[in-house]
Amino acid sequence: MAQAPTLVAELEGLVGECAARLDQALTLEDLESLRVEYLGRKGRLAGLMAQLPGLSAEDRREAGQAANTVKNNLTSLYDERLAGLNKAARAAALADFDPTEPGLVPFAGSLHPVTLVTAEICQAFTELGFSVVTGPEIETDYYNFEALNMPPEHPARDMQDTLYISDAVVLRTHTSPLQIRTMLSRKPPVAIVAPGKVYRRDSDLTHTPMFHQIEGLLVDEGVSMADLRGTLTAFVRRIFGPSTNVRFRPSFFPFTEPSAEVDISCVICGGKGEHDGATCRVCKGTGFVEILGCGMVDPNVFAAVDYDAERYTGFAFGMGVERVAMLKYGIGDLRMFFENDIRFLAQF
Repeated sequence: MAQAPTLVAELEGLVGECAARLDQALTLEDLESLRVEYLGRKGRLAGLMAQLPGLSAEDRREAGQAANTVKNNLTSLYDERLAGLNKAARAAALADFDPTEPGLVPFAGSLHPVTLVTAEICQAFTELGFSVVTGPEIETDYYNFEALNMPPEHPARDMQDTLYISDAVVLRTHTSPLQIRTMLSRKPPVAIVAPGKVYRRDSDLTHTPMFHQIEGLLVDEGVSMADLRGTLTAFVRRIFGPSTNVRFRPSFFPFTEPSAEVDISCVICGGKGEHDGATCRVCKGTGFVEILGCGMVDPNVFAAVDYDAERYTGFAFGMGVERVAMLKYGIGDLRMFFENDIRFLAQF
C-alpha cells in the first residue's frame, strides 16, 4: 500500500521542479508542453493522484488535500508564466511599431450591383428631367391590373405569374401601379421613373420570384413615338456607351398602344453575332439583345385616371434591373445576384 508521507513529498516536489522548468520556457509552445506534462489528463500530477485510492482513509484525506494545493500552485505558476510571455510578446511588437507608418484601410464593402445599376438608371433619367417615385410592394388588383387596362379575365394577366394574397390583393408584378398612383395625384405634365422590387411565380437561370424593375412614364401635350424613341436611345447610350445600336420591334402590352420592345447591339460580341470564333451565346447570333418594353400610353389608362386623352399623350417603358446589370457586367446567371457570395460582390 502507498504511504501518505512519501506521496505528499512527491506531490510537493512537483511545484519546485515545475517552477524551475517554467523559468526556462521561452515560447508559448514550450509552455504548453510543460502544462501537458504536469497538468494534463495523463500528466505527472494525474499519475500521482491515481495512487490515492490505495491509501487508507486518513492518509487519503491528507494526500488529497496536498494534491489540491499542488494543483492550484502549478496552475498559478503556469498562468503567471503565460502572462509574462504574452506581456513580453506585446512589448516586442510595440518595439517594432512605427507610428509614422500609414495604417491599414479596412475593407468597407461595396454596393450591390443591382443597387449600382438602379442608381445609374435613375440618375440617367433624372438628368433627362424625370423624378423618382416609390410605393407599396403589396398592391390592390385595381392598381396592378384593372387601371392598367387589364380587367378580370383579361388574357394578359396570365403573362404576369401573379402571387395573390387574396382575390383583391397581390404582390405587385411590376412597378406600373406607381404610374397610376402618380397620375391620380398629379395633373400633366408628368415625368417619373419608378424603381422597386416586384414578384412573380418564376425561377430559373434568368428569372427569380423576386426581382427589380424600373418603369417610366411621361405625359404631356404633343408627346409622340419620336419622343419615346429619342428618350430611350439617349438612355441606352448613357448606360451602355455612345456606340450602342438601338432598334425598336413591334410588340404588345395591354397598357400601351402601339407597343414596342427595345433591342441593343450585343454587349458581348459588339453586334457581330460571333464571339471567340463561335456563335455568341448571349444574342444567339442575331447581334441584338432585348432590354426593355415600351409604348404609347393606351387611352383606356388615361380614362382610369381622368386624363383627357384628346389633349394629352404619353409614353411608358419598363425594364428589369437585373437584366440590365447582366448585360452591363457580363453576368451569365441571374441567381448570382441573390447568393451573397462575397467573392462575386467584391468585384463591384
